[in-house]
Amino acid sequence: MTGAVTTPHPLATEAGMQVLRAGGTAPEALIAAGAVLAVVMPHFCGLGGDAVWLVASPKVGARSFLAIGQGLDRPLPSRPIPLRGPDSILTSAAVVAGWDHAFGFARAHLDGRAKWQDLLAPAISHAETGFAVTPSQEFWARFRAAELPTWHGFAPIFLQGGAPLRAGAALRQPALAQTLREIAQDGAQAFYHGALSHRIVDGLRAAGAVISRADMARTTCHDAQPLSLPYRGLTLLAPPPPTQGLTTLQIMGQLSALDMGSLQAGGACHIHYCVEAVKRAFLQRHRIADPAFHAVDVAHGLAADTLTALASDISPQKAMPWPHVWQHGDTVFLGAIDAAGTAASVLQSIYFDWGSGVVAGDTGIIWQNRGAAFSHDPAHVNAFAPGKLPFYTLNPGIALHMGVPKLVYGTQGADGQPQTLAMLLTRMIDFGQSPAQALAGPRFLLGRTFSDSRDSLKLEGDVGASVRADLTARGHDISVIPAQSPMAGLAGVVQNGPDGIKAWHDPRV
Repeated sequence: MTGAVTTPHPLATEAGMQVLRAGGTAPEALIAAGAVLAVVMPHFCGLGGDAVWLVASPKVGARSFLAIGQGLDRPLPSRPIPLRGPDSILTSAAVVAGWDHAFGFARAHLDGRAKWQDLLAPAISHAETGFAVTPSQEFWARFRAAELPTWHGFAPIFLQGGAPLRAGAALRQPALAQTLREIAQDGAQAFYHGALSHRIVDGLRAAGAVISRADMARTTCHDAQPLSLPYRGLTLLAPPPPTQGLTTLQIMGQLSALDMGSLQAGGACHIHYCVEAVKRAFLQRHRIADPAFHAVDVAHGLAADTLTALASDISPQKAMPWPHVWQHGDTVFLGAIDAAGTAASVLQSIYFDWGSGVVAGDTGIIWQNRGAAFSHDPAHVNAFAPGKLPFYTLNPGIALHMGVPKLVYGTQGADGQPQTLAMLLTRMIDFGQSPAQALAGPRFLLGRTFSDSRDSLKLEGDVGASVRADLTARGHDISVIPAQSPMAGLAGVVQNGPDGIKAWHDPRV
């Protein structure tokens, strides 16, 4: 038995599978796959971004690796916090530190034997020789077409004749290939110390960013205990604060107090209960911040009394009004279970599509704008501070049965992540659907989108007219988005089931 990998791109999936076929571990497979995604999905993730990991093994238990860049040692820019450009660069980037930590963990605890250089080789090859631009990359480049020509260092790499590359066109990134080659040859710490690190900082500073070599050197990956919640005989794992893993578990904790199994999958009651649980969990989210700066009472948030009280507030027939702020963000999910039963679940991100829009000099690296997740209010728990980790929407998941990983899951989508996971998990666990059925089932998205600024409940078109009418009667402000819309999340699942280890990715593209 080899194991299985899921990612949103076939080249990344194949890189991960090559590692598993050679006897490698799930974390090693996702280093290789994540490095390829940093090349072939530059609009969603890259070396200038972050990652959040969950790793679970019957042998050594579960850990969370928070590869999150810290606040830079700089003043906060003018109000509001800029979303693009050099002033939006408020944090360092920790994805490479996360790969390094996962690599060391696999070697120390999982009998990992892969070579660092071999894990990065596929990514280097694709950056050097080129690959076909995805429809997703073309869409997000065209969506930002009016802005792209003004972004520092962007046009020479990602535009042709001033226009975005079309899907299927070849994209070569020789500068990024050279950066990856240096990391492969000199180790992950080359990104944070020495000549490569200095070139990154010099490139960002030339664009106008306020970042120092010391900021890079301080960047680290934090090893933490995951959060957990019992659910229908399984144990759901999620990353701890400053991520919204707590929010996802609070949603599932409320649903565990309700008789979900008696409902119809995808019916009005199913959707209504999930939406109402999301609302109540989201109202608790303002308490989540970097625990090194502000205490987060996770035990109270996941206590049975807390979750029962939230669930008891849900009316079966009446929706709670929802005028609350929507968080934006784009990521990629990748997951794996190896032949030994070790699971890894990862989300990589540069926050907004195309991050800050700033390319770091001659390195080919687009830097993230994750600092936009900070608050400008100095009294807020998520206020910007040097060395602080921002609130993080990334929350990959793993479900255990008696300590053995059975499901690996996650999705792209910022605020939509907990919402998509609620639908996926209830479909698979409460209603017994296969991962393929659960991924294909219609979903909802509560809040604003790029095309609809109302804080309405977006329903995919294939949810059905009778379900829409029923939800409207319960007081939900409904708007319809296309069936199988990527706005409802791009999720993936790996399952260790009776037929072996298999992987699926979202039919939405």
